[in-house]
Parts: sequence; C-alpha cells; structure tokens
Amino acid sequence: MELAKITSKGQITIPISIRRALKLKDGDKVAFIEQNGQYVLTNPTMLAIQQLQDAFDGFAEENGLETEEDVVALVKEMHAERK
Repeated sequence: MELAKITSKGQITIPISIRRALKLKDGDKVAFIEQNGQYVLTNPTMLAIQQLQDAFDGFAEENGLETEEDVVALVKEMHAERK
C-alpha cells in the first residue's frame, strides 16, 4: 500500500512505484474511476486501449478474419468505401 498526502490546494504526489506501474511521466493525466463505491486511479491512455480491445473482442471471429492479410484486406476495403 502506498500513501499520498493532500496539500491545501487538493494536490497529491503520486508515489514513484505507482507512476512506474502505470507508466506515467511528467505531464500525463490520470483518471479516477468509481468501481463499487471505491475509486481507482488509472492511466487514461491504457484505459482507452483496454476499452478498444474490449469493444473489438470477437470481431475477427465474427467477420472471418483469420490472418493478418485478412485484416489488411478489410482495412483496404473500408478505406476504398470512404473515398
């Protein structure tokens, strides 16, 4: 468990071990997510990637994509349709 002290301005310093675990660097933003009455601190970039992965879960199987070439062909087809 790591602790952080809140300043009079509501600021905290995230401990280095947490910053490393979340791959946070100077200037990055963090997200606070409520889960069952508790708040979880996370890297919003990693969260967005996970949400995209979840959204596409099963897409390949549903659309008959078995190889990288199948994916490339689908992307080219979708790109051609947008022109």
